[in-house]
Amino acid sequence: MIRRLLIALLVVELLGVLAVAAGLRSLVPPAWPAPLAAAAALAGGVLVLLLVRMLIAANNFRISWRARSVPAPQFTLDVKQAARLFLHEFASTMVTSSWSMLRPLGLQLQVRARGVPVLLIHGYACNSGYWRPLSARLQAAGISHDGIDLEPPGADIDAYAPQVQAAVERLCAVTGSKRVIIVAHSMGGLVARAWLRRYGAQAVARVARVITLGTPHHGTVLADLGPGRNAGQMRCSSAWLAALNAFEIRSDVKLQRDLFCSIYSVHDNIVAPQNSSVLPGARNLAFGAIGHVALGRHPAIAGCVLAQIAAVEHSEIL
Repeated sequence: MIRRLLIALLVVELLGVLAVAAGLRSLVPPAWPAPLAAAAALAGGVLVLLLVRMLIAANNFRISWRARSVPAPQFTLDVKQAARLFLHEFASTMVTSSWSMLRPLGLQLQVRARGVPVLLIHGYACNSGYWRPLSARLQAAGISHDGIDLEPPGADIDAYAPQVQAAVERLCAVTGSKRVIIVAHSMGGLVARAWLRRYGAQAVARVARVITLGTPHHGTVLADLGPGRNAGQMRCSSAWLAALNAFEIRSDVKLQRDLFCSIYSVHDNIVAPQNSSVLPGARNLAFGAIGHVALGRHPAIAGCVLAQIAAVEHSEIL
């Protein structure tokens, strides 16, 4: 469904570009050759679209900045670093929404697979195409993996748990592995936690590690802007998050937090306050100068994820 929605959005954006170009055409000097005038008007339309998308990204940074948690001194950015952060996040958003997510990932079995297979769980308003850059790294490392597509987009987070269970069992069956590693972005980390809560010991027996990227474990102020029941559950004061956290700190299930590694950015522009990604009892790894969407494609984050996967593989051998 997300793919269809993105195609519809791209069509709307294209029509908008053409409409702006038609309006700008009248402003082009009459002496200009027709092909040059048309190209200039079209370039103007594209520029307007990029500026609108850039303003949306800037507004997200503004909101997250107002609700920010104070980063450690080593993560303080100068003007040049802040500009690089913004431009990289903007580019990541454009590429992800306009290209990567038009091609959902699906099952990626490696001929000479090694280690524990990986299940990739996307975040809010995304699909498995989000994982295209990390998938390339996993393929290069010879790791079989699968990308789940959570449907419908605005459902209750708990409703995704059976989909995760089915994907885990399928991945174990086709690879012959007893366990999987879950890598989850944003809301996907909450989906993994909801799956563990619902399936309990059965799920714990199937998962070697859960690696979350920019997951709002304690909510985010930007969830107030999103539609759907899942957006409401990701609000900072949501009863759903309170119940999930209360469940996990019970003595009989507390071991589940040991399975988690939370990787996050102190400059996240969607999860705010950014320390919402800190999960007590888990291994928490902080990065700086990386935006929310960029977490799935940044080389430093990909390297960290692969290191966590390698650590699991090493423990499996031992």
